[in-house]
Amino acid sequence: MEVKDANGNILNDGDTVKLTKDLKLKGTSTTIKRGTTVKNIRLTDSADEIDCRINKMSIVLRTEFVKK
Repeated sequence: MEVKDANGNILNDGDTVKLTKDLKLKGTSTTIKRGTTVKNIRLTDSADEIDCRINKMSIVLRTEFVKK
C-alpha cells in the first residue's frame, strides 16, 4: 500500500512532514497551525491517515493535509 501526501510524494515510517492547513482538534480548544513540522510519523492500516505525536499528544492526521 502506498501512502501519498498532498503533493503526491510517497510517505514512509519515520518521515518528517509539514501541515498545509490550520487544523482544529476535535474535543479540545487546540488548533495546530499551518507549517507545523511533525517528525517520526507512523503509517496506519488506512492509506488516508498517518499517526504522529504533536505537543505530547498522539494524533491521527489525514494525508491530504501534510506535505513531505
